[in-house]
This record gives sequence, structure tokens and C-alpha cells, in this order.
Amino acid sequence: MIERLPIEDGLPALWEALAGFGAAVLVAEPGAGKTTVVPWRMLEQPWLAGKRIIMLEPRRVAARAAAARIAWHLNEPVGQTAGYRVRFDTAVSAATRIEVVTEGVLTRMIQTDPSLDRYGIVILDEFHERTLAADLGLALTLQTREILRPDLRVLVMSATIDAVQVAGLLGGAPIINAPGRVYPVETRFRPAKAGVRPEAHVAAVVREALSDESGDILVFLPGVGEINRVESFLTESGPALAAMVHPLHGMLGPSQQDAVLARGLGRRVILATSIAETSLTVPGVRIVVDAGLSRVPRFSPRTGMSRLETIRVTRASADQRRGRAGRTEAGICYRLWSAGDDAGLLAHSSPEILGTDLASLALELAAAGVADPLQLRWLNPPPAAAMSQAGTLLGLLGAIDDRGRLTPMGLGMTRLALHPRLAHMAIRAVQEGLGGLAAVMAVALSDRDLARRSQPHELPDVDLRLRIDAIASERLPLGFDVDWGAVARARRDVKEWRDRLAIRDPGRPSAEAAGRLLSWAYPDRIAQRRPGQVGRFLLANGRGASIPPNQPLARTDYLVAAELDDTGPESRISIAAPLDRETLAEMVSTEGRVVQSVEWDRARRLVRGIERVMVGALVFEERPVRALDPDLTTQAVLDGIRRDGLEVLPWSESATKVRQRLACLHLIDRSWPDQSDEALLDQLADWLGAAAQTGDISRIDCRQLLLGRLTPDQRQRLDRLAPERYEVPTGSRIELDYRDPAAPVLPVKLQEMFGETGTPHIAEGRLALTVHLLSPAGRPLQVTRDLAGFWRTSYFDVRREMKGRYPRHPWPENPVETPPTRRTKRKGQG
Repeated sequence: MIERLPIEDGLPALWEALAGFGAAVLVAEPGAGKTTVVPWRMLEQPWLAGKRIIMLEPRRVAARAAAARIAWHLNEPVGQTAGYRVRFDTAVSAATRIEVVTEGVLTRMIQTDPSLDRYGIVILDEFHERTLAADLGLALTLQTREILRPDLRVLVMSATIDAVQVAGLLGGAPIINAPGRVYPVETRFRPAKAGVRPEAHVAAVVREALSDESGDILVFLPGVGEINRVESFLTESGPALAAMVHPLHGMLGPSQQDAVLARGLGRRVILATSIAETSLTVPGVRIVVDAGLSRVPRFSPRTGMSRLETIRVTRASADQRRGRAGRTEAGICYRLWSAGDDAGLLAHSSPEILGTDLASLALELAAAGVADPLQLRWLNPPPAAAMSQAGTLLGLLGAIDDRGRLTPMGLGMTRLALHPRLAHMAIRAVQEGLGGLAAVMAVALSDRDLARRSQPHELPDVDLRLRIDAIASERLPLGFDVDWGAVARARRDVKEWRDRLAIRDPGRPSAEAAGRLLSWAYPDRIAQRRPGQVGRFLLANGRGASIPPNQPLARTDYLVAAELDDTGPESRISIAAPLDRETLAEMVSTEGRVVQSVEWDRARRLVRGIERVMVGALVFEERPVRALDPDLTTQAVLDGIRRDGLEVLPWSESATKVRQRLACLHLIDRSWPDQSDEALLDQLADWLGAAAQTGDISRIDCRQLLLGRLTPDQRQRLDRLAPERYEVPTGSRIELDYRDPAAPVLPVKLQEMFGETGTPHIAEGRLALTVHLLSPAGRPLQVTRDLAGFWRTSYFDVRREMKGRYPRHPWPENPVETPPTRRTKRKGQG
């Protein structure tokens, strides 16, 4: 007899909502049975009328498990009434009416048949995970329902979801709440002590649970690397474990995943990623150990790069994990953080559409004929910056034309369940007889890196060719270690890709062409080593990237980066392959562009024209250009001076003195032009522009350019108001020093000022000169702006000191009544 599950009580309301409104949101608590009961019980509904059901699951293992459980309810094998469609694996038949699908299968079905004629309802399960595929699937389904199939039903299901928001997107659909059946779960907090490695702490808590409690243990870890390290701590150190250890993650083959989901013999410790968070009931589990971490992709539209980030789980995710311990009986959850940290958990995770690479989404929308994503209804519209970045990439790959329409290449790319980059690579490789290598590379680049790290923060050899050899031939150099379990899984996937790419006799692929194929997938990540540097590269997209200098590829001139992070000023390359000269030459001839530029040469103080052959930001050839555009030349000179400063101009002594004189007049009268650096740079184009057209500033006459800023009246008045020289009482014309525009200096020998009582002025008497009275040898004796006061006071001290030192020069007792002189005194003169 089949056990009655709690969801049964909510089915009448659900059937009524779907029959009347045509859409519904089902919020069913864990253990209610929504995933396995709702689809097969729905087959009885009259509005379905023999049509099929599509149910979207976010993960392959969950899709297969859901189909298997539904088939069990129907007492049939999978592939009869209930079947599934996932990557590389399909179990459906002509009799199938419930199709559990995942990984964009729904999107491709809508692209092939926009009306979904054979289907009566689309169910989106575990929608709270907000995967990109689920958001797109719902948006396209709603478009189909609105335009082509008003009778198509839509059901969104989850245990933790913002039901009101989703119902609003569905046009105000009814919300059905169904109780679950979760047994009591005791929560125990076990934060790690300082200095303890996270994986060692996980292993210690697992051992504690094995010792203190009964039942299988489900351990949540962020990724495969952590799973492997915890497994090592459990099996290779400490006393023998009284349980079998099983990994559970998306890279395992279907049979291995199914074996974990079946009831096992003996006690088990299951080390899982978030793959086991929802939809799955793992038999025998009554203990959960939660490391509290999750690994998610983060995309930067600024750089066009993605990186995986390890983040703390949300409240919803932690509760989902905790609920796994209470599915079949009362359980225990060990949370490896403190009660204080628990109170600070975020409520929900950010939807994938807001933080991931949207190239696949952009390609799917183009295939569906959606020119503007805002034509569709979204819970969260895709960010404009990320969509723009995705469109640029698709154009670079030749997947869309200038109007955003799908090209024949783009159509072919949509038929492959690969990222657009790898799909483009695979299609071109098949065309050139390199399909066998493309199949290996698609697998090597689609999943987690199969290279092992000897230390957690040590980067394995980045050379992709080593990974290809591990999959294709098992030839590995010393010091390069791989996860042979991952290699075995990769080989199985390679066979699938060979079938999909129709490669009948691939032979053993050579890894030497890896860089060529990578350049088709990552044209924006072709990298050129920076001159004279080891391990530092410039990417075609203009970003910097690096490899540890001790790695072999650090000295190669050109490579293609397949994987890199975005964590600093320079991204760190983790997987790459060298690019051969033949491919480079071909790329330059087909994709290179000739760019002419006029640039300022600071060292030579002139402009030079350069013609560069470029691919993206990379320069492959550079040659001089003789005939320069005058406007570009002028702009280059002006930009260079603004950047380097006015001191690069050829300031002659006379030009400098004119500038100082004009600065003096500007201080007196603001109608005279400002001579400060700021003012001259601000008006640079006005006074220097025409003179810069030649590009060689060494011949510029700065004096004439400064005088050219004056009005005709100012030109006439300049020498009168701020003269170069001042005539003293002896008739000598002495050059004034304007280096301090606020206090011009008259340097004059003391004897030439005898009889002068008034302080000298310029600018029609508005500015007193600072008089530097000099000794006969030209050394300063006194600085004054009050000549009459000097004669009355300080002169006598100077006379007393200087008379004996310069006896041949006059030092009269009454300098005011003594005639000025340039000569020494006559014989007998006092």
C-alpha cells in the first residue's frame, strides 16, 4: 500500500486553481511529497486531456531521482509514463506523459516548438533556487502562454519561496500552502577553534556524530575539493571509521549518484555539495553536518570574467539542509558555526541571473527571436551591463549579426549543450577535422579542473595540454597530479560528445592544437607576454593577467587563457595553452585591424605617427607614419603638454621674462591675461593650437605666443607699465628682475642712487620696486622699498663697514646731496 503523503490534502485546492485560473504557486513544506506526488496525480485531471507534463528540476540527479520516484508510484519502470531528459541521458518513450527535464532542456523545447502543442502544463520545481535556466524557462513559458497557448497551465513549486512575488508575475495566481512532514530536528552548534583547518574540523564533528548518534550522516560541503580533503581526513587519519564514505556531487556518473540515493548496507557518511539540498530524500539519513558554505559563480561585466566565490549559506539554504535530517525520523543537525553567526544569516540567496555570465541567456533569447529581454516577464530582469557584455561576446563569436539576429553559426551553437564559447570552438573544430580534440577540451573545460593541488593555495601547472593528455593518453609529466576519478568521468563524457559531434573515427587527439581551438572559444583572452617580463601578459580585451613565473608557460610569447579569476589588478590564469605562430598569423590576417595614431613623445618633445596592426588590445606590428593629420597632431601635442606640464615647452630666457612681466601686470590689473600654469593649460588650445600643427614644439617661439594673447593696446603699454629696464639717476638702464611678480627687483650699485630720495615705481606709480643696493663688487648691501629712510638710518652703518673695504669708491657723509656716480672717487676726494 502506498503511504499517504501530506500533499494529498492540498491537491483539491491546487486542481481548482489550475482548472480555473490556469496557474498557481504551490508552497509545500519539506516532506510534503510535492515533487513526486503532484505530477502523477495530475494525470487524472480533465483539463490535461491526454497532454503531457513538463517538470523542470534544477539538477540532473534530482531530475532522475524524481522520475524514478514517480515511476515507483505508478509501479512502472522509468521511461514509461514517467521519464526524464537531462544532459547525455534521456529516458522517454511514446507512452511518456511526465517528462522531468533540466539544464535548459525546457528552453530548447520551446525554441523548437514555441506552442508546446503536446504539453498541457509546465511545472517549475524548487524554484527558490532561482537558477538562470529556471528564470528563462518561466519567462519563455509565460510568453508562449500569452501569445500562443492561453490554455497552457503553469505551476511554480517550492518549500521556501517569495510566493506573493511569483504569484504577481503569474498575473495574481492563487497560492496554495501545503504542510509538510518533517520530524523534529535538534540543532547543535559546533564552531571551529582558531587555527584548525576547516576540513579537519568537519571530519572531527563527523566522528563525534558517529560516536554519539545512530543513522547515516549527510555532510554539506561547498565543492569537490573540500569533499576530497574531508574524505582523506576521515579515511587516512585517526582510528578506522565505522562507516562507508560516499561522495555525492554533480561530476559523478549517473550510476554512482543513483547508488548513493539507494538505501545502503551498513552505516554511511555522504559527503555532498548543495546538490543534496532539495528534492532528494537520501534514505537512512538522520544526521546532517553543515559546513555552512556554498560555492557560486560571480560575473563582472567590467572585466567580462567570472570567478567562483565561496560564500556563507543563507537562512533558507541552511533550513533546507537541516530539514534533510528529519525526512524519515527525528534527527540532528550539526551547524559548524556559532549561534551568533546563525542569527546573522541572510534570508535568501541572490538570483543567479543577477550575478552570472549571461552569454548563454543572450544566445537562447536570440534563438527564441527575443530581440529585447524586457519583452519578457521576469522576476528580476537581466542586468543591462551583463547583457551588453554577453551581446559583445556573441558578436565576437559570430553567433549574432549586427542587428542581434541569430546567424547560422549561432543556430548551430544553440544545438549544443555547451557555453557559447565552447560551442563555437566545437563547431569550428569539427569543420577543420579537429573534432576529437574539441570533444576532450569541451569536457576538460566544462567541469571542475581535474588537476590536484599539492597545497590548497598552490596553483597546479596551468597548461591545458597536460589535462588533455591525462584524458586521452594517461601520459603525465612528473609533478603533475590529477584526480583519476574525475579523469574516468571525463572519458565517459568525451564519448558522449564524440557522438553528439558525429565524430566517427577521432583517433587519439593531439594536444598541440589546443591553443588554436582555445582561440576560437576565447578570442578576447588571447594573451601577449609583456616585453621583458616573465609570467605577465596583456589580454586582447585589454586586461592584465599573470602566471606564476616558475611555470613553463610563463615564458611563452603568446597563449590563450581559458580560466582566470578577477580578484585583483591582474587576473590570475589557472588554465591556458600556448598559441602557435601559424594560428597567430592567420588570426592577424583575418581579424587584425590597422590603427593609425598620433602620439606625443615626451623624451623627444615631438609628435610621432604610428601605424599598428592589432587584434583587440594586442599589437603585432608597429611602423612609423610620415604624413600626419594636422588636427590629430595638434591634439596630440596639447594632450601631451596637459599631461606632462608646461615645462616641456622651449622656454627661452626672453619668453620666461615676458611671462614674468605679464604676471606682474595681472596682479595689478586683472584685465591683463593670467600667466599661471593653471590658466595657461586651461586656455592651451587658444594660444598654442596653431603653433602645434607641425608636431615639433622645439621651434615654437613662446615669447611671441604670450604676446599674442595681448590686445593691441596692451602690446603698446607693456613696455611702459612693466619695462624690461629701469633708468637710475646715473642714466644707467638696469634690467629689472620680475621672478617675484608681486615684488619686482631693481639691482643697482649704491653709488648710482646718491641724491635719489624717492623709491622707484613702475606701472604708472602703482607698484614700488624692491631696490637691492649693491656693493662696488655687486654684492647685496641692503634691500629696501623706502630709499629715503635708508639714507637717514641704515646707510651710516653700511658706510662705516664698507668705506675701509672699498676706499676708492665714494662714501659721502651726506648721500642725499651727493651726485650719483658710476665712477671711483677722484684723488683727494673724501
